[in-house]
Amino acid sequence: KGNKERLVPIGMTARQWIDLYNRRARPQLIKRGVLNDDVVFLNSRGSSLSRNAIWKMTRFYAEKAGISADVHPHTFRHSFATHLLEGGADLRAVQEMLGHENINTTQIYTHIDREYLREVHRTFHPRG
Repeated sequence: KGNKERLVPIGMTARQWIDLYNRRARPQLIKRGVLNDDVVFLNSRGSSLSRNAIWKMTRFYAEKAGISADVHPHTFRHSFATHLLEGGADLRAVQEMLGHENINTTQIYTHIDREYLREVHRTFHPRG
């Protein structure tokens, strides 16, 4: 988002799938004379995926999975930040991974976390 470069840690399983893609699929997508080392995931023509293509894939696979909610690429970003904060991650670390200039932008996700906590409290507290 915002055309910014970010470093984001990924798990070993994701790394293994990316390594497999880099060995088997990506070389077949690279066109002769077009070497695109700046982009990890390529389209069938060997160039970078467009925003629209990612949007369409997200919608397609959400429907295929039977998800009726409105899912879009930003949903993954939002879920990523929310899960990190719910798991106790440092707000500044999440800010850095999301590429937010201002910590107040990242704090929006803590509000969601507080709403979640309120709901859990209402649901499970004996006097809720």
